[in-house]
Amino acid sequence: EWIKNLTDCEKDFIDIGKDVASQKKYSVVVIPTIIIFNEDEEVKRFQADLSFKIMAKEEEVQEIINEIIMSDF
Repeated sequence: EWIKNLTDCEKDFIDIGKDVASQKKYSVVVIPTIIIFNEDEEVKRFQADLSFKIMAKEEEVQEIINEIIMSDF
């Protein structure tokens, strides 16, 4: 739900049940999974635990996005 609140980034949602090619390409083995890219290179990955809950917090993900943006300066 909070993914919508992230700023300064593009957000793509992939249904790996329908898009098996993307599931394989990005090696998604558990859902939900959040993958942060910078120029098509994976920077950070957050995956759900055994209860299918993602432990990453909005602030943590946004901080990584901000760090990527600042590193470009």
